[in-house]
Amino acid sequence: MKKALPLVAVVAMTAAATTAIVLPVATAEPQAATTAPAQAAPAAPQLVTGLPDFTRLVEQVAPGVVSIEVLVGAPAARAQPGGQMPDNEMLPEIFRRFFGPGFQLPGAPGGPGADPGMPRGTSTGTGFVISTDGYVLTNHHVVENAQTVTVRLQDRRQFEAEIVGSDQESDVALLKIDANGLTALRTGDASLVKPGQWAVAIGSPFGLEQSVTAGIVSATGRSNPYANQQYVPFIQTDVAINRGNSGGPLLNTRGEVIGINSQIFSNTGGFQGVSFAIPIDMAMNVAEQIKDTGSVQRGQVGVLFNAIPMTQEQARGFGLPDTLGALVNEVVPDSPAQKAGIEPGDVIRAVDGTRIYQPSELPPLIGNKAPGTRVRVTVFREGRERDFTLTLAPLDRSLASGGAGSATPQPGAAPSASSNPLGLVGEPLADAQRRQLGVEAGKGVRIGRVEGLAARRAGIQPGDVVLRVGRDEVNSPAELDRALRDARAGDTVMLLVRNARGSQFIAVTPRAESE
Repeated sequence: MKKALPLVAVVAMTAAATTAIVLPVATAEPQAATTAPAQAAPAAPQLVTGLPDFTRLVEQVAPGVVSIEVLVGAPAARAQPGGQMPDNEMLPEIFRRFFGPGFQLPGAPGGPGADPGMPRGTSTGTGFVISTDGYVLTNHHVVENAQTVTVRLQDRRQFEAEIVGSDQESDVALLKIDANGLTALRTGDASLVKPGQWAVAIGSPFGLEQSVTAGIVSATGRSNPYANQQYVPFIQTDVAINRGNSGGPLLNTRGEVIGINSQIFSNTGGFQGVSFAIPIDMAMNVAEQIKDTGSVQRGQVGVLFNAIPMTQEQARGFGLPDTLGALVNEVVPDSPAQKAGIEPGDVIRAVDGTRIYQPSELPPLIGNKAPGTRVRVTVFREGRERDFTLTLAPLDRSLASGGAGSATPQPGAAPSASSNPLGLVGEPLADAQRRQLGVEAGKGVRIGRVEGLAARRAGIQPGDVVLRVGRDEVNSPAELDRALRDARAGDTVMLLVRNARGSQFIAVTPRAESE
């Protein structure tokens, strides 16, 4: 289908050229030219020439691509709202996993977690050989809950594979089969991948082994907001990927692996032109750690930040020139960030000189570095950028967003009237409320009532705890009123608010009463 596109372009250009020759038809009474003929614009340079032929690439690479069949065990049953187990019709359509024919959801008839008398489920996927002595890379989700894993080579030989280890957060798994002299695929440099480059996938969609598809790289550095893979800067392509392609190689025109095909974005469960691959340099780093230590270690700075990009209103509230970067909501006590001097309200703009355009770019930059690595973090604070050098600590996976538990507003004395332009009525925070929300002793002001329309529209609610106004801590109702007393109509005020969902900066812009 794609080979026809340039042909259509050539025909269109030819038709245009013919029209240009035919258009100047002579009139019955030719007139003498009174002006010099216009100079023809120079032709634009040809930016795309020829069509690629992938046959040599496939012949060289295909022996290193394997088909994987997994007999899935019975994981712990996952209850759905109402106590019912999901069926396959309830499988989310966004970022579906590419299990092959016969796969059933846990708890579904014939699937893992179902009645022991029912048949167990199977899934299929793809992998590729990374060393001649039998190491194979694939996706974590292909072999998750596996009882047995069978690897089939292009020459039809089959091996039962050992799962050396897998990492859910990167969706990478390392397998080992008892074989030697295998065809190992060469790995490329994912950092050199650019949108518009050709890309090729080889895999087993729907169990159809050694299927080849091609397309172009659509984008790089994509984040996945729908899965726990915040450390993966995906390569997006329009290469046709379907269930069963998972774990297979994404290749450049040199036959080098640049990524592992992992996910698709789909409303139907089938390919719709948007597929995602894990960059190979990151996948190989994970594989090496699994091979050497059996696990994956990631570094952390120790900050919690807004997961979504800043708004213009938030940027204006902090005096930022733009909305780029990650806005720090909390700094973990005794973390590298706290020891280095990073504070809530700072906006992280770069790591080791690499600019951060949106918050999702920060976790891969930090999480893919080993604990103990020294990094330079650039933050925007009070009108200028500042650099902080710190040493990464091991990632604490138990760290919850904001460290906050469930909190229920406690009844108390009726709060007095508001004494600040935002109409926020503050009251002291009880010890029980501090414990529920994880607020330090002596810190914060509980909101008893919200009288201002702008604050209500911004989402401030009774029971919220205000920790800071801008960069300044507020620890009593009087301090809250003093910090807000100069707020004028049209000015944006940034409030660091803690509630059961965690901590975040909220922008509030009071309006004139006539508005």
